[in-house]
Amino acid sequence: MMVILPILGLILMLFGLVVSVIFWIPAIFDRNRVKMIMGRRYPLVYLIYIANGPLLVLFGFLLFIWPRM
Repeated sequence: MMVILPILGLILMLFGLVVSVIFWIPAIFDRNRVKMIMGRRYPLVYLIYIANGPLLVLFGFLLFIWPRM
Protein backbone atom coordinates (compact mmCIF):
# COMPACT_ATOMS: atom_id res chain seq x y z
CA MET A 1 0.00 0.00 0.00
CA MET A 2 2.82 2.41 0.81
CA VAL A 3 4.41 1.90 -2.60
CA ILE A 4 1.17 2.54 -4.50
CA LEU A 5 0.57 6.06 -3.13
CA PRO A 6 3.83 7.63 -4.38
CA ILE A 7 3.40 5.99 -7.79
CA LEU A 8 -0.20 7.19 -8.05
CA GLY A 9 0.90 10.65 -6.90
CA LEU A 10 3.60 10.77 -9.56
CA ILE A 11 1.13 9.73 -12.27
CA LEU A 12 -1.35 12.40 -11.17
CA MET A 13 1.37 15.06 -11.09
CA LEU A 14 2.52 14.17 -14.60
CA PHE A 15 -1.05 14.13 -15.95
CA GLY A 16 -1.79 17.51 -14.35
CA LEU A 17 1.41 18.92 -15.81
CA VAL A 18 0.51 17.67 -19.29
CA VAL A 19 -2.97 19.19 -19.03
CA SER A 20 -1.47 22.51 -17.93
CA VAL A 21 1.03 22.57 -20.77
CA ILE A 22 -1.62 21.69 -23.35
CA PHE A 23 -3.93 24.42 -22.05
CA TRP A 24 -1.32 27.18 -22.30
CA ILE A 25 0.14 26.34 -25.75
CA PRO A 26 -1.96 28.26 -28.32
CA ALA A 27 -1.12 25.90 -31.20
CA ILE A 28 -2.73 22.98 -29.35
CA PHE A 29 -5.62 24.68 -27.54
CA ASP A 30 -7.33 27.32 -29.70
CA ARG A 31 -9.17 29.54 -27.23
CA ASN A 32 -10.95 31.57 -29.91
CA ARG A 33 -12.52 28.45 -31.39
CA VAL A 34 -13.54 27.20 -27.95
CA LYS A 35 -15.06 30.61 -27.15
CA MET A 36 -17.04 30.43 -30.36
CA ILE A 37 -18.32 26.93 -29.56
CA MET A 38 -19.00 27.48 -25.83
CA GLY A 39 -20.46 30.98 -26.00
CA ARG A 40 -21.53 32.24 -22.58
CA ARG A 41 -20.40 29.00 -20.92
CA TYR A 42 -16.73 29.70 -21.75
CA PRO A 43 -15.73 30.26 -18.06
CA LEU A 44 -16.44 26.55 -17.52
CA VAL A 45 -13.29 25.87 -19.54
CA TYR A 46 -11.23 27.50 -16.79
CA LEU A 47 -13.02 25.48 -14.12
CA ILE A 48 -12.25 22.26 -16.01
CA TYR A 49 -8.63 23.38 -16.49
CA ILE A 50 -8.15 24.14 -12.78
CA ALA A 51 -9.68 20.79 -11.78
CA ASN A 52 -7.54 18.82 -14.23
CA GLY A 53 -4.32 20.83 -14.21
CA PRO A 54 -3.03 22.51 -11.06
CA LEU A 55 -5.29 20.66 -8.63
CA LEU A 56 -4.15 17.29 -9.97
CA VAL A 57 -0.54 18.38 -9.58
CA LEU A 58 -1.23 19.46 -6.00
CA PHE A 59 -3.17 16.30 -5.14
CA GLY A 60 -0.50 14.14 -6.77
CA PHE A 61 2.21 15.92 -4.79
CA LEU A 62 0.31 15.35 -1.55
CA LEU A 63 -0.04 11.65 -2.36
CA PHE A 64 3.65 11.51 -3.25
CA ILE A 65 4.80 12.91 0.11
CA TRP A 66 2.07 11.28 2.25
CA PRO A 67 3.97 8.03 3.10
CA ARG A 68 7.02 10.03 4.19
CA MET A 69 5.15 11.94 6.88
